[in-house]
Amino acid sequence: MADRKDDRWVKTPIAQQPVEARIKNFNEVALGYSDDDMKREAARCLKCKNPKCEEGCPVNVPIREFIEHLQNDDVEAAVHSILSTNSLPAICGRVCPQEEQCELVCVLSKRGDPVGIGRLERYVADYGIENNIGMETVGESKSHKVAVVGSGPAGLTAAGDLARMGYQVTVFEALHVPGGVLMYGIPEFRLPKDLVQREIANLEAMGVEIRPNVVVGATLTIDDLFEEGYAAVFVGSGAGLPKFVGIPGENLLGVYSANEFLTRINLMKAYQFPECDTPVKIGRSVAVIGAGNTAMDSARTALRSGAEEVHIVYRRSDQEMTARIEEYEHAIAEGIQFHWLTNPIEFLGDEDGWLRGMRCVQMELGEPDASGRARPVPIEGSEFEMDVDTVVLALGTNPNPLVPRYTPGLETESWGGIITEEETGHTKREGVFAGGDVVTGAATVILAMGAGKQAATAIDEYIQKKYGSK
Repeated sequence: MADRKDDRWVKTPIAQQPVEARIKNFNEVALGYSDDDMKREAARCLKCKNPKCEEGCPVNVPIREFIEHLQNDDVEAAVHSILSTNSLPAICGRVCPQEEQCELVCVLSKRGDPVGIGRLERYVADYGIENNIGMETVGESKSHKVAVVGSGPAGLTAAGDLARMGYQVTVFEALHVPGGVLMYGIPEFRLPKDLVQREIANLEAMGVEIRPNVVVGATLTIDDLFEEGYAAVFVGSGAGLPKFVGIPGENLLGVYSANEFLTRINLMKAYQFPECDTPVKIGRSVAVIGAGNTAMDSARTALRSGAEEVHIVYRRSDQEMTARIEEYEHAIAEGIQFHWLTNPIEFLGDEDGWLRGMRCVQMELGEPDASGRARPVPIEGSEFEMDVDTVVLALGTNPNPLVPRYTPGLETESWGGIITEEETGHTKREGVFAGGDVVTGAATVILAMGAGKQAATAIDEYIQKKYGSK
């Protein structure tokens, strides 16, 4: 075993808000590296000749190169290095699951902690924002227009890469502010919204036009976009259609999907107006169903919004949960209560139609199901009631069917995902590309960004082949 007292093998800790303070505010929990922290962590990188970490990055960040710039005290060069492939680095540095990607294959992880690549990326990105260092156009200005549907991570990445190539890019966003899931789905304490808007402003500075309040499929169709002269369309409309558990009482007041709950808190700031008829009601005791990142976000949001106690209820064990370990550990530290191998079977209401409790059953794990995880099986005679007055269902999402429904030639999977060519993102409809959650179903921000990047390259090749280089 590595000597944990040797700094080479231990990742430099990141400063955080104290628990007793952060559960009472929506400010960012992780406070980032100081200059000294950055230098200490960057010095751990071995500058491998064959950097496996870069192979683990969906957006091909030149990790060895940017860290070497940090080792040479050239932070500005590190900013340009990251921006050469990643248009949203401050976001990635905060929400990307580096432990499953670049850091997973870091050579140092064989004996100790991997290099804190995500923490270093955050440091560099924040430096770039504070010093107004933006992306640079690398291609000659082109006459062709490209439309991007959705301003989430896939759409913004595609837009940024296409703008760097010289294309005229317009992003159409259904909501009143751009950012997609980055704005409505991820809480402020994990991803500050002003930071998201500053990253988007960098894209606008490159010439990307963003048109909010346009619902493609209703306000406009993809056919309309082609008639307006767009040479290609990228669909990155995400997966905003929530899944439900399908048990009695699901329509009671006080039962929310995580999408609705987080949108009302994150985008509408409901928690700031307790004296009014707010868009969301937080009860004394809140139960969140599920154990992914969205469940952790919902539980920690409920706590900060005034709940006295918050429970996470999951039908499998902690070994099968899909949340990041970091988010799980934060939730534990903040006092979230976990109920493993527990499944709701009925929501109970009062005479006015409001939730008053939840009937559950204990589970045990059986043989693996289609997901490869052990199948939860109810234990006969183990039913019991939980006294809760708010429930948040964090069970995942499916793509919104609006775009494919009103776009002739698009084909979808039975669950709603748009069918594309794996290597290009090209759909069955000529000139229409898609990527991110609208293709894969709900996944991570960085995988959606990778899909947007891949599609941008394919769109460029498509336009060059069909129309020429001008």
